[in-house]
Amino acid sequence: MSDKIRVGVNGYGVIGKRVADAVRVQPDMELAGVSDVTTDYRIKTAAVLDLPIFASLPEKAAEMQAAGVPVLGTLDDLLGRIDVVVDCTPKGIGAKNLARYRAAGVKAILQGGEKHDVAGHSFVAQANYASALGRDATRVVSCNTTSTVRTLGALKDAGLLRKARGVLIRRATDPWEADHSGIMNTVVPEAHIPSHQGPDAQTVLPDLDVLTVAAKACHTQCHLHYWIVELTRTASRDEVLGAFRQAPRIAMVRASDGIVALNSTVELMRDLGRPRGDLWEVALWEDVLAVHGHEAIYTYQVFNEAIVVPETIDAIRALAGRMTDGAESIALTDRALGMRRDFLIGRETADDGADERSAGA
Repeated sequence: MSDKIRVGVNGYGVIGKRVADAVRVQPDMELAGVSDVTTDYRIKTAAVLDLPIFASLPEKAAEMQAAGVPVLGTLDDLLGRIDVVVDCTPKGIGAKNLARYRAAGVKAILQGGEKHDVAGHSFVAQANYASALGRDATRVVSCNTTSTVRTLGALKDAGLLRKARGVLIRRATDPWEADHSGIMNTVVPEAHIPSHQGPDAQTVLPDLDVLTVAAKACHTQCHLHYWIVELTRTASRDEVLGAFRQAPRIAMVRASDGIVALNSTVELMRDLGRPRGDLWEVALWEDVLAVHGHEAIYTYQVFNEAIVVPETIDAIRALAGRMTDGAESIALTDRALGMRRDFLIGRETADDGADERSAGA
């Protein structure tokens, strides 16, 4: 057996390409190939990068070959070479693919577009890594749910969380689809209260007292969350900030540094040389957070294109069962990606202080 976990990615789109790149920089993983059905620039980019390419559907292989995509075989061929598959296909397809993965004896990771019941387990590394160990499948929750669990989980681990109420201002459409359709000159409230993110967070942390409301706004980059949290006791602002600083994958930004809006952080990621300008962390405004007695109010940014990538990497390790300590996996992932606790203070990375963190063990 190879010393490295052999990984395949089915679906080379916005999440799939980022997962594939993240796998390639992990010291204990090997990317065996990516699979798709398209013939456009996305999969041709994978060819330029010399990634092994497979056809997700056998009937698409000839079409892909004719378009100049160097297809090595079908998804079944890829499944025969790997330990874990990460399904990054459009919503609903992963659920249909799961039986195929199980029949091949390959562990499978689905994304947040699938329902919790499909895999029977939902995953955020800091919260429930241990319960994913050795499973045949898990679901990495959505971008908004991931951020919710990270921040509320930090307060919960510090013994500060009683209940939480959140307002989510969601981007209208993804940047690469801005030419298709979108919301212009308006804000559209979601029709249901609670919105789905609160109940989804409870699939990871069942005892959360959480309620969310959401609206779609006319922008294409990132989501913005506001949270009003009732604490278990009177706490200071420094104590609440300390809980966030101790948690993995939460990085501080400050309006006083000119980070005053979503686009500011996007530009900051580019200036820092992040691949694709990706923000894997929750970017929490340190100088906006307010604490009044038993109540804390804070806001943060969610980069929907990338935030679930480190969680997916940890899910690979958990399913493979070769690293049983969640904090160790988080530290290894974050070190390989170059994640940070603060973007503008020194070169501090998120793996510092990993021994002080909870990882759902």
